[in-house]
Amino acid sequence: MISVATGIARILKMEGIEWVSTFPVCRVNNSLGEENIPMIMMRDDRYAVALADGYSRVTAGKEIGVCTVQGGVNAAGIQVAYAGLAQAYEDNSPVLCITDGVPIGSSENSQFDVTSSLKSVTKWYGYIDSPDRTNEFMRRAFTMLRNGPPGPVVIAVPDASALFDEDLDPYSAVRCWKYGPDPADVTEAIDLVMGSSDPILYVGEGAVYAGAEDALKEFAELSDMPVITTLKAKGVFPENHPLSAGVRGKHTAYFLEKSDLILSVGSSLSPGRFSHAIPNPSSKKIIICGLNELHINKIYPTTHAVLGDAEITLRALTNELRSKTSGHGISNQDQVDKIEQQKNEDKIIYQDAMNSSDMPINPYRVYSDLMEALDSQNSFVTHESGNTRDQLSTVYETVIPRGFLGWGNVSSLGFSLPAAMAARIAFPERRSVAVTGEAGLGYMLGNLEVPVREKIGITVLHISNGGFSGYGPGFWGEGHDPYTHKVLNYETVDMSKAIEQLGLHSERVSDPKDIIPALERAFSANEQGQPSYIEVICSQYPIYGGWVAGTHGE
Repeated sequence: MISVATGIARILKMEGIEWVSTFPVCRVNNSLGEENIPMIMMRDDRYAVALADGYSRVTAGKEIGVCTVQGGVNAAGIQVAYAGLAQAYEDNSPVLCITDGVPIGSSENSQFDVTSSLKSVTKWYGYIDSPDRTNEFMRRAFTMLRNGPPGPVVIAVPDASALFDEDLDPYSAVRCWKYGPDPADVTEAIDLVMGSSDPILYVGEGAVYAGAEDALKEFAELSDMPVITTLKAKGVFPENHPLSAGVRGKHTAYFLEKSDLILSVGSSLSPGRFSHAIPNPSSKKIIICGLNELHINKIYPTTHAVLGDAEITLRALTNELRSKTSGHGISNQDQVDKIEQQKNEDKIIYQDAMNSSDMPINPYRVYSDLMEALDSQNSFVTHESGNTRDQLSTVYETVIPRGFLGWGNVSSLGFSLPAAMAARIAFPERRSVAVTGEAGLGYMLGNLEVPVREKIGITVLHISNGGFSGYGPGFWGEGHDPYTHKVLNYETVDMSKAIEQLGLHSERVSDPKDIIPALERAFSANEQGQPSYIEVICSQYPIYGGWVAGTHGE
């Protein structure tokens, strides 16, 4: 007989889980330690979720991030963790969160309905109501994590010390199952593509989780279709490729607007704060390719759908197109020339800013120097919620999957730090950079000690502009409150000196010529296991490529 907590710990080992992020106290934690599963202790429950979430994202679900948070009668930890779970849920991240369940009969001690709250931000919520069901519930959890549309799973453990016989229902590791599309649907999709004059590929994160980057490149080159990606899928198609139409900017909008057919792969096509609407959808044919039938006719009328794994679907589409074009595909040099022309016209807007020698430093100069200092084939960059997301996603050229992590359907400030940590853990050979502003830094301050303690060599690059510039007057439009965006600025507080006391390699940069040397010193410290913080004194320069506006179905 073993305890539920021990059973869970042993199952995690069987599933290949190498570490767990946590914030005390969860009653499963002692068993994790006894079973020699390392724990990374964050400074709050939300960051425990965020680190596990980031790990699942950067590995595209190939590795599952696992966290434990406090639950119990008052559910104090899970209330803090809720924001992290909401972000994982809205961004479709397959993270496993284990928490103390509220015992039956104890819920009257709190007005907070734990079960209902967690069900609203999870793909599946499992409450181990009997110790004998431990293996069953863990099997279901990993099945949900590895199959179908990704999303977070919560396992609630009301009695971690209860005993059960693990041999009565032996556990075996859960595999991933994939399915391909109906051949008739594939045929119809290609017929529609070949019958259109201006088709485009619109690729979402589903292609990343499917590992479809090679299949996507093959199909794009065979069809000669411009490729637009969502923010979260940035990098799944190399942005230096002649067919890349980017994520945002005037060139992206141009191809989206002029298209007469949109072949969506792994995207919900849901317009929001950080995605494009479909302009004039009634004049376009829309083909949905993905796992989730809920995306069909979700916002726009769907002309056709091809349900299945993104990689399998793209392979099938490629084979069908080859068969209909004698293996030669569709050749359209004019298309390539037009993409290049539109890209060059868009670059002009930012070129002066990226080459600027102004002081305070233009943030685009920082991004330009960052791209020069990093090996694009062997690095990871993520943004913070706000200006850094908007600016970086516009100009940062990404050539490998998860070379850039875009996020933001639910924008929990400070997420760039755990995301960069997770990337360095997953890919220790890669340099890992979190680009943040004032607001994001404020959220992450308490957790900056963690990469020092854990010797995780990341760099936090702070666009320090003296306030919450993205929330200042005029940024959100007329009527925004102009009185609340200012904070202690770089003339009042030297954050580089404060953060240095935590043990990070820390520098302040005020001259643009010093950006690259400072980054190189930061990266050198990273290679020794020391995290770095670079504060760059910047101007408030909130311009970036916009998202195409539109309304639902019009």
